[in-house]
Amino acid sequence: MIWGCSPVKQASKTSAKLEHAAQDSTEYEIRIIDPQFDQWYIINYSPAKDYSKEYYRSKNFVGVTNWNNYYTSGRYNRIIISLLDYRPDVDYGIDVDRKLYWYFRYIESECGIPLLNNFSVN
Repeated sequence: MIWGCSPVKQASKTSAKLEHAAQDSTEYEIRIIDPQFDQWYIINYSPAKDYSKEYYRSKNFVGVTNWNNYYTSGRYNRIIISLLDYRPDVDYGIDVDRKLYWYFRYIESECGIPLLNNFSVN
């Protein structure tokens, strides 16, 4: 699960979850439960800003690594309250990878938490 924040930079109960779309399928979906994210996504995403699947996967790996490091270190513990299970060996599909990437961008923009840069959190 991912926990997000509201635009006023206070923790709120929002989440994103990667799960199988069907029990016997290899398709995945992502559910982001945050009313502000949908509006933010509509305003900020456009097909002109789209990237390749490989780009999303590499950025998401960085975002997940930083997210989980923040969780482990206790930084941003009002916002990041659980680990995110995102495995680089799993093909989640472009739609899931795209939405997760834009959720990380949302958290960066609205909460000020750097996630998508290559750095190590200690």
